Amino acid sequence: MAKKTTKTENPLPDAKPVKEKKAVTKVKADKVTPETGSPEPKKTVKVKAPAAEKPVAEKKAASAKAKTVAAEKPAAEKKAPSAKAVKAEKPAEAAPAKPVQLKAVESYSRFTDFDISLFKSGKHYKLYEKLGSHVVEYQGVVGTYFAVWAPNAQYVSVIGNFNGWNRGSHSLNARWDSSGIWEGFIPNIGVGETYKYFINSSSGEDLEKSDPFALRWELPPRTASIVADTFYEWKDQDWMKNRHEHNALDKPYSVYEVHLGSWARNWESPDEFLTYTQLAEKLVPYVKDMGFTHVEFMPIMEHPYYPSWGYQVSGYFAAASRYGTPQELMYLIEEFHKAGIGVILDWVPSHFPGDIHALYRFDGTHLYEHADARKGFHPDWKSYIFNYGRNEVRAFLISNALFWLDRYHADGLRVDAVASMLYLDYSRKHGEWEANMYGGNENLEAISFLKEFNEAVYSHFPSVQTIAEESTSFTGVSRPVYLGGLGFGMKWMMGWMHDTIGYFKEDPIHRKYHHNEITFSTIYAFTENFMLPFSHDEVVYGKGSMLRKMPGDEWRQFANLRLMYGYMFTHPGAKLLFMGAEFGQGDEWNFGQSLQWHVLQYPNHRGISETVKALNHLYRDEPALYEKAFSFDGFEWVDGGNANDSILVYRRMGHDSKNDLMIVLNMTPVIRKDYRIGVPAAGKWKEIFNSDQEKYWGSGIINYDAVNSEPVKWHGKAQSIKITIPPLAAAVFKLAPDVPSKYELKK
Repeated sequence: MAKKTTKTENPLPDAKPVKEKKAVTKVKADKVTPETGSPEPKKTVKVKAPAAEKPVAEKKAASAKAKTVAAEKPAAEKKAPSAKAVKAEKPAEAAPAKPVQLKAVESYSRFTDFDISLFKSGKHYKLYEKLGSHVVEYQGVVGTYFAVWAPNAQYVSVIGNFNGWNRGSHSLNARWDSSGIWEGFIPNIGVGETYKYFINSSSGEDLEKSDPFALRWELPPRTASIVADTFYEWKDQDWMKNRHEHNALDKPYSVYEVHLGSWARNWESPDEFLTYTQLAEKLVPYVKDMGFTHVEFMPIMEHPYYPSWGYQVSGYFAAASRYGTPQELMYLIEEFHKAGIGVILDWVPSHFPGDIHALYRFDGTHLYEHADARKGFHPDWKSYIFNYGRNEVRAFLISNALFWLDRYHADGLRVDAVASMLYLDYSRKHGEWEANMYGGNENLEAISFLKEFNEAVYSHFPSVQTIAEESTSFTGVSRPVYLGGLGFGMKWMMGWMHDTIGYFKEDPIHRKYHHNEITFSTIYAFTENFMLPFSHDEVVYGKGSMLRKMPGDEWRQFANLRLMYGYMFTHPGAKLLFMGAEFGQGDEWNFGQSLQWHVLQYPNHRGISETVKALNHLYRDEPALYEKAFSFDGFEWVDGGNANDSILVYRRMGHDSKNDLMIVLNMTPVIRKDYRIGVPAAGKWKEIFNSDQEKYWGSGIINYDAVNSEPVKWHGKAQSIKITIPPLAAAVFKLAPDVPSKYELKK
């Protein structure tokens, strides 16, 4: 039978934190500046034996005094000291140091009254500095402080290899303040120790749970937590200092979405994952060479079930152990920063799995999840939904978001499944959900949480971005909270993705009947700060790869894909492309194996790769494509109504009209010669990109020479040019700068 535990009723003695560095390191709350996230320099703590009873300073003073007295007495008056006097004057020997005797679990806390007040109100956003396991020094002894929230438990103890998984030997103390936190210091335990919490619930149920705040977990399928630290000597100060210049909404934002377990594998052992360190050697230079500005990792938080792709998170504060240690992940992120590339992490605050060792019924009750199944169970994913109305749960989630921005220097969070959070009737039939207090289907608690989350993120880390995967027409997702919005920086443009793929699936001969599908997006393109996603969701479950969605023979499939990417990169909004799509992988994504890199030996696939690379550089080099990406002022239809020929002509604009671009898309395989388009200014217009170039595996229909404009009114413009439009291709034109005749002659 579990023994009773006494509550801590008095203020507890303070202890020295141990530096977060290797086995005996000082955590002192990992003091971090909001933007750099760099830990302050810390001194290693050494355990010293107690000093002699008489302080050194006192000994010196006594000696000096004795000498002074001796000098004042004449030498003749001195008598031989008696044996008794000698014995009395002999200095006392230092007592031997006594070893500190500590209990199995000492009463010790990292929480102040203010911490508890914040925790109860849901406003403690750095719980990772308090809850979980932390190596500290207490009364000269190094050990680990454990703290866990389990308000409905009768008894909580720490079990692990250090005590033979004995449930009764190391019981934690319940705090007296009704916070529900159990805590205690266990001596002689350090980094690397494996452990779990044994919890005896109020109903008498016995549970063994992993630590929700553990910084590291065992390698799956094992599920125990590991005492760890997040100490790292960061070397990305230049990036962090100037991050706002890379992450701003008026800068290029081209994202490469990656699943670390299947981007590439070891050639000799294809069943083995590349480590974070190996990925730093291979993935970083590849992303840089391809021209992407950011990389997005599908969830790298600990998830025992690999086929969930990371979206069934169990260890919210732990980096996935399949690929290495926390410090190795930090090294990977640091290498991206050194290469000038931002890192976005997928974050999943919408649901969690029902694994018995993790968050589900953590203390024998529905602690983290909503008790009402109509709000707390997700019918599609068979998972459990967080109780956003519970203050402590909100603090847990927001602390987790800030943790990855703080300790891992992440540059943004892409929030998964926001739509499922916003609506009470999401994926539910009539009678399976309950209306809110106003009779509507909005989840008011989740909406309030998302607003608070974004306010917390941007107040602590103003140079990052939060990005919502939200598939409905919910108003103001990427608008500030003070204007009534949810406060996200950007939102995935799911409607654009759906309409674009649907249009390109059509045979070109039928596209004139679907013209409105490809032009419709600009009607609402500026209602949010949109990101255009061709994500992993579009290449799984029988949907086929991006290449195989395209109609026609091989040449047409590749031409259509290059054209679609040309449309994507010239359409207003940020960009996201899932791995494999950038070189036209033929098969849909398989998380159990590497991408099909071998196809790059063929010119058609190399052509797709070179097209994406060129489009990334075009996007980064041309301010007209990003300076006003989320504004009506940055886009103009020149000819959006030529459905019969399936040709689109539009203008992209930045702050300087000299940088204006004219984009022409031919959605059919018919070459259009002497095609006239209106241009906004007189002069020579030069073709700066053409997806039909032979190096892209195109047919080579190129406008080689700059085209002089003519004073012929067309498309509502005073000037116009005649061009040749290549088949199934995108062409981009820019006004050539005036060049003195002497330079033209030299050329």
